[in-house]
Amino acid sequence: MSKREDIRNVAIIAHVDHGKTTLVDAMLKQNGVFRVNEQVAERVMDSNDLERERGITILSKNTAVMYNDIKINIVDTPGHADFGGEVERVLNMVDGVLLLVDAFEGPMPQTKYVLRKALEQKLKPIVVINKIDRPDQRVDDVYDEVLELFMELGADDDQLDFPVVYAAARAGIAKMKMVDESDNLNPLMDLLVKEIPAPSGDLNGPLQIMVTTLDNDEYVGRVAIGRIIRGKASANQGVVVINGDVETKARIGKLFTYQGLKRVEVQEAGLGDIVAVTGLGDISIGHTIADAENPEALPSINIDEPTLSMTFGVNTSPFACREGQFVTSRHLRDRLFKEVETNVSLRVQETDSADTFKVSGRGELHLSILIETMRREGFELQVGKPEVIYREINGQRCEPMEALTIDVPQEFMGTVMESLGTRKAELVNMTELSGYLRMEFVIPARGLIGFRSQFLTNTKGNGIMHHLFHGYVPFKGDIPGRSRGALVAFEQGETTGYGIYTVQDRGVMFVGANQPVYEGMIIGENSRETDMDVNPCKKKHVSNMRTSSSDEAIRITPPRLLSLEQALEYINKDELVEVTPENVRLRKATLDRTQRGRDRKNS
Repeated sequence: MSKREDIRNVAIIAHVDHGKTTLVDAMLKQNGVFRVNEQVAERVMDSNDLERERGITILSKNTAVMYNDIKINIVDTPGHADFGGEVERVLNMVDGVLLLVDAFEGPMPQTKYVLRKALEQKLKPIVVINKIDRPDQRVDDVYDEVLELFMELGADDDQLDFPVVYAAARAGIAKMKMVDESDNLNPLMDLLVKEIPAPSGDLNGPLQIMVTTLDNDEYVGRVAIGRIIRGKASANQGVVVINGDVETKARIGKLFTYQGLKRVEVQEAGLGDIVAVTGLGDISIGHTIADAENPEALPSINIDEPTLSMTFGVNTSPFACREGQFVTSRHLRDRLFKEVETNVSLRVQETDSADTFKVSGRGELHLSILIETMRREGFELQVGKPEVIYREINGQRCEPMEALTIDVPQEFMGTVMESLGTRKAELVNMTELSGYLRMEFVIPARGLIGFRSQFLTNTKGNGIMHHLFHGYVPFKGDIPGRSRGALVAFEQGETTGYGIYTVQDRGVMFVGANQPVYEGMIIGENSRETDMDVNPCKKKHVSNMRTSSSDEAIRITPPRLLSLEQALEYINKDELVEVTPENVRLRKATLDRTQRGRDRKNS
């Protein structure tokens, strides 16, 4: 066994918005990755358009900095529970983790989730209490909460003796004690080098690389990214790719390591290096790249199963093929199965219909990000209501539960408790945080579908909610669905101001004037429980008689424009969301109103 003292591999893990990507920014800037006069965007690791727009990390990314002649490979991970699969697989590449915790919020649901995964893999943790420059910081309380979390998760004595650093990532400072003076991150970097174990293993043994990430390059094709667990790799080396019992001979094309934000081509890399390899053909996450003479497989990566599924189908509305570039079932099938290769927590199944696929993921955000990505690529599709995945456990039908954490001002506690009560939520803990109440619930996953928009309305936008998979329990019983019906257009045409004016008293409109609609398209929410067929394309009857009030300007209430996530939350089982590069429309699954009437009678 030998050690590579010149390398450290570390992942940065935390709950969403606790400052992971901002800390990586500061590390890169202070360790000479950028020129002094170089213009650098905030959150430079969030390179994806959706990541920049939403301010969240979706994909795990690798970077590396040099500190005192030691190369530190850093993996930035997502904070949303829906992208937990990204965290699970990259933890195989590192020897330790920086666990970031907000100095006010303390440990949150995703903090618990990612820490559990790190402790299971016996990784060395360093706790970074971030945002100490917040005026409402409560550093001492947060430290106690972190310690309690470690004990709750069954950390061993070595893991419980975790070092703590206090940081303000945005300002680029870190210190070992709150009273210390500091103007840089050196205390954190020194501790990282001291505490994170150096990679160890057989430097001269047969090659083993575990593939944890895939990338695509338009020039060289598929790029496999992983850590060298044993031996050395070199360009043009003959290897064997192991997938279960299947072994395929291949040859490494080019070999890259990471330096700052760039991949740098090298001729050889050894034990502990995180490398990108080209030329291996149809390789996937979880495969082992092994020595050609002595091929040995590494243990496969275990990923938690999906909890939510949706149907993805070819767009069948009257407006199909008008706005998208990829509209056929072949396009849809190829794109979904390509996504499965890199999105390890996603599952795609074919159904009885050649035009429809069942897609399962970790949550609404996980699936909606996929849909948003596809529509930006030029796909047209229609998706069904998200549904939870039930399991049969000991002869009982069981459903997934979520651990829900809510922070609300005290005045909204009553309305939130009432709306969660109808969704079968159980309150397990309540604490007070300087004017806010933190309430922790266990709730069926299906009870959260459609809850976020109602929650924001109930709290007037002041509430914060986070949830995380909790486990499976026996079925909890029926949960009431949407309490109001839909306003459905009964003819195809273009909406008119007069038509909208005559309909808007019936409920809340989703469309404005001069917009194309078709029969069966949902144009608003009815104020009553039942669906109502309406005609928003009605024109004012022309006559030669006029009264003093007939030509007064009509007043139209601005429509409520639904985002993709809001549309997915809103629909019922008999409804679909039509997604195109230009529009998100709601529609009935059966467009013909006569047929819908027959279906209602027969049900």
